[in-house]
Amino acid sequence: QVQLVESGGGLVQPGGSLKLSCAASGSIFRIHAMDWYRQAPGNVRELVGGFGYDGTRHYADSVKGRFTISRDNAKNTMYPQMNSLKPEDTAVYYCNATITAYKRTYLETDAYWGQGTQVTVSS
Repeated sequence: QVQLVESGGGLVQPGGSLKLSCAASGSIFRIHAMDWYRQAPGNVRELVGGFGYDGTRHYADSVKGRFTISRDNAKNTMYPQMNSLKPEDTAVYYCNATITAYKRTYLETDAYWGQGTQVTVSS
């Protein structure tokens, strides 16, 4: 069974920084892509950024130049470093990954979501 666990959220003042993490665990054969999404109250869930199937990073225009996403493949963990935070960055941040996992006698590829971590930017 595969799990994604996010951590690092909290309350920060405008202009401040936070570093989140998303750790994948379980019977993982291969992680194909990992992304961060966020959802503010009343809004649809939107893509923040992540790593695509080819390993390249991508970012939403709203966070370019402020957020940097890195990963540690050995730990199956992805880290978004969020700088110059704004009140409009307030949201629940979710990790999403496309993972091929070991089943009993076969491999299966599926999309997984973490439980989310709250980020609040407020003075």
